[in-house]
Amino acid sequence: MADRPKWQALGPAQVRLTGGLFGQRQAVNRRYVLSLQHANLLQNHLLEAGLYQARHQLDESAHGGWESPACQVRGHFLGHWMSACAKLWAGADDAEAKLRLDQVIRDLGRCQRSNGGEWVGAIPEKFLRWTAGDGVPRQGVWAPHYTMHKTLMGLLDAAVYAGSDEALDILVRAARWFHRWTGRFTRAQLDDILDVETGGMLEVWAGLAGLTGESSHLELLERYDRPRLFDRLLRGEDALTNQHANTTIPEAHGAARAWEVTGEARWRDIVEAYWACAVTHRGTYATGGQTSGEIWTPPFAYAARRGDKNQEHCTVYNLIRLADYLLRWTGEAVYADYLERNLYNGILAQQHPETGQITYFLPLEAGARKTWGSPTQQFWCCHGTLVQAHTAYGEWAWQSAVEGPVLSQYIPSRATWTSPGGESLVLELSTTSSAGASDDNAHPAGETHRPSWQWFELRVTGGTPQQATVQLRLPGWCAAPRLTLNGAPLAAGPPGSFQAIRRHWQPGDRLQIVLPQQLTTHAIPDEPGTLAFLDGPVLLAGLCDQERRLQGDPANLLVPDNTRQWGTWLSGWRVRGQATGLRFRPLCEVVDEPYTVYFPVVPEG
Repeated sequence: MADRPKWQALGPAQVRLTGGLFGQRQAVNRRYVLSLQHANLLQNHLLEAGLYQARHQLDESAHGGWESPACQVRGHFLGHWMSACAKLWAGADDAEAKLRLDQVIRDLGRCQRSNGGEWVGAIPEKFLRWTAGDGVPRQGVWAPHYTMHKTLMGLLDAAVYAGSDEALDILVRAARWFHRWTGRFTRAQLDDILDVETGGMLEVWAGLAGLTGESSHLELLERYDRPRLFDRLLRGEDALTNQHANTTIPEAHGAARAWEVTGEARWRDIVEAYWACAVTHRGTYATGGQTSGEIWTPPFAYAARRGDKNQEHCTVYNLIRLADYLLRWTGEAVYADYLERNLYNGILAQQHPETGQITYFLPLEAGARKTWGSPTQQFWCCHGTLVQAHTAYGEWAWQSAVEGPVLSQYIPSRATWTSPGGESLVLELSTTSSAGASDDNAHPAGETHRPSWQWFELRVTGGTPQQATVQLRLPGWCAAPRLTLNGAPLAAGPPGSFQAIRRHWQPGDRLQIVLPQQLTTHAIPDEPGTLAFLDGPVLLAGLCDQERRLQGDPANLLVPDNTRQWGTWLSGWRVRGQATGLRFRPLCEVVDEPYTVYFPVVPEG
C-alpha cells in the first residue's frame, strides 16, 4: 500500500489559462459569479443571525428557489460561491473576486458573533437537533449537514486558496460547536445522525485537521466516519445501486482527504472500493457520466434508465474530483481519460455557453432538451457545483511530480513547476488545430480539410534550465500519437498512458504533440445494437426530436459537415446513406435544440 500520493496538485496559483474553449467557458462563469449581489448572497445568513433589519425587506432581487428563506437548505449556495471566488483569485489574481470574497467573510464573521461566537449557518442549530432527537422530538429535515458543509467548505477554501486568516478563524470557531455537539453521542447514535445526508463534512474536518493538526479536529474526522456505508464497500458489496448518488460521493471525498491527512490505509481502501463500485464495476453512459433521477443505475443496465433526468451535474463534478484524487495517487492515465470525457460531455455540456447557467440534468432520452436555470431563482444544488467546476480547469490540467511537471489535460495554459531545490520551470501549452480554432490552413501536419487530429505545442517559456522529467498523457482515444522535440521526432508510447521525457530543459524548447482522432461508437451494454458516436473524447448529438434508426456500417455512417466558416473550423457531422438526413454536433455545443445521442443501428440488407 502506497503511503503517499505519487503526484501532488499543481495548484491554481501555479496555472493560468491562456484562452481556447476552456478559457472562454471560465470567463462566462466568472461573469455569472461576480454578477450576484452581496446582500442577496448573504440574505439567509444575515436573517439567521438577526442582522437583516426590518427596513431591509427582501425585494424582487432576492434569491429564490433553494435559496428562499422558506427552504430548508437555504444558504447552501454561498459556500460554493466562496470557493469559486477563492480559486478565481488564486488562479488569475482576480482582484474583484478577492475583494468580494473578503467582504463576504467579514459579514460571516459578524453573523458568527451575533450567533454567540460559534454558529455560522444560514439554518438554525435546531435543524441538526431535530435529526438527532437531541432534546426535541426527532423529525425529518432536508439535509442540514449537507447545507452546513457548503458554508464550512467555502471558509476552508478561502483559507487555503485565498490565504484568509479570518476565514480560518471563523471555521475553527464553528468546529468548536460541532465538536461539543457530536461529543454527546455514542457511535451508534452518530451513525443514525449521519444517515441523514452529511455531504462533505468529513472532508471539511479532514482538511481543517490538515491545516491545524489540532486533536479536536482529528476527533471530528473520526466522528464523521461512515462505517455503515464504508464497511459495505470494503466487503465488496454493491452499496450503491438505486441509492441517491450525490449523497455518498462527497463522503468518498472525505475518505480521500482523510487518507492524505492521516496516512491510515483504511481511508484509501475505502476510496478505491467506492470507485470500483461506482465506476469500474458499473460502467458509464457515453457521456462518461452516470445516474438516472439522481440515483445510481444498476451495473451495465442502462437501456431502461434513459430519460429526462440523467446525469445530475453534481455527480459529474464530484466524480471528477474523486478521479482527480486517484489520478494524483496512482499516476494512472485511466483516471485522466475519465476526467476528460466528463469535462467535455458533462461540465461543458451542462453549462450554457452564453449565459453561464446550468442544466441540472443532462437528458439522454430521444428528442431530449436541456432545461436551463436562471441566474437568481432556482439555485439548485447544481448551481453550486457549476460555479466551482469552471474555476478548476487549471488544477485538473496539471500535476506535480518530484522529478517534473505532469500534463494530464490538454487545456491551453501556462504552468509554473518548482523543483524540490526551488528552481522553476515555466511551460505553456497552445493549440491551433481543434474544431472551433482559428486557422489559415498552414497546420504543421499540412491538412487542408478539417483536421482529423488535435495538435498542441508545449513550450518552455521561462524558468531555470534544469534536468527534469516532463510527463504528458497520451489519451486512450488517440490513434498513434506523434511527438516532435525541437524538430526531431520522438518515439511515442501507447495510447492510454503517460509519456515521460527526461532531459535538460531550457527556455525555447518546443515539444509538438499530434493526437490523431477518429469516430468511435459507445454501445448501451444491455442493448448492444444501440450506439452513440464520439469524435475523440467528445460525444456527438443528432439534432432530432425523436428516436431514429440508422442502417449501415457504424464506422462509415457519419461524415464531416459544414466544416469551415471564414478562418474557423466547425465541428459538424451528418449521416449518409439514410432515407432522411440528420446532422450531428458536439453535445457540449447544443443549447436549445432537441437532440438524441443513442441510435439503434442495423446492418444493411
